[in-house]
Amino acid sequence: MIDLSKTIDLSTTYLGLQLKNPLVPSAGPLCEDVGNIRRMEDAGASAVVLHSLFEEQIQVESLELDRFLAAGEEVGAEATSHFPELLGYNRGPEGYLRHIRTVKEAVRIPVIASLNGVSVGGWINYAREIEQAGADALELNVYYIPVDQDITGEQVERKYCDLVREVKAAVHIPVAVKLGPYFSSMVNMAKRLEGAGADGLVLFNRFYQPDFDLEALEVVPNLILSNQYELLLRLNWIAVLYGNVKPDLALTGGVHAATDVVKSMMAGAKVAMMTSALLKKGISYLDTILTELLIWLGDHEYDSIRQMQGSMSRNAVPQPQAFERANYMKVLSSYAVR
Repeated sequence: MIDLSKTIDLSTTYLGLQLKNPLVPSAGPLCEDVGNIRRMEDAGASAVVLHSLFEEQIQVESLELDRFLAAGEEVGAEATSHFPELLGYNRGPEGYLRHIRTVKEAVRIPVIASLNGVSVGGWINYAREIEQAGADALELNVYYIPVDQDITGEQVERKYCDLVREVKAAVHIPVAVKLGPYFSSMVNMAKRLEGAGADGLVLFNRFYQPDFDLEALEVVPNLILSNQYELLLRLNWIAVLYGNVKPDLALTGGVHAATDVVKSMMAGAKVAMMTSALLKKGISYLDTILTELLIWLGDHEYDSIRQMQGSMSRNAVPQPQAFERANYMKVLSSYAVR
């Protein structure tokens, strides 16, 4: 039997990093444990994105949030209940830096750190410290829900770009930006982030929506793992952006099978990130996906991942505007009423 791993080249590049394949576990609870990350490497992961350090944790350490909470006590006890116990969550900022150093000593694959927030604040100092701790790259997980009626879309976009520009000026490692899908002009926003210095764009962050407990009359967390249907939105926008922006494109959300990885590459992604599939099926599922990916490539006579990257992007068709319009009409007429 032919060893497909020796005849098919799965290697790719992302954020200037040479990766042996496009499978990258994304930021999530599995990455809080060094042993899990070792198992990810053994199962075939080419890099890993660590769980996020939250902006609120940085604020807690600098006592800014402590002062706010103390002020809240004068208003009412329930005012402080909206904030999680951040001091112990994900080890806190100093623990996060130790975790980076420990992981770097434990594995040989690239380690990408993650900062989650929206304002410059303490991010700049911690971005520098994350670099000094040995992270190979940094992912800015910008999670911002504008609810102020006086904030315009332009102001929101400027906030993103200013944040990227400031962080890029502070570090030398590559910086990727994890975005949500709700910009009015995604291509323009991608170009603006490129101008701000982003080395990569990660599409897309998931909009987590809490539920209502009708008996307790409380708003409660409601975390639902991703499914393959969520892949479609990501494929569409990566296919549109491929070839039109310089930052590397990473797809995250909805990657659950080898064929999802293939689709991601054909759209134009450099890597396919996943967490939900590993939470559902275990870390060893990475090895299964890699094996099935090699079989699919062999059956369809591909020699490498690079050979297919961008092959089904918007730039790959001669008249993309007509193509998009035709697809729109096909979708509307595709459902058969039974």
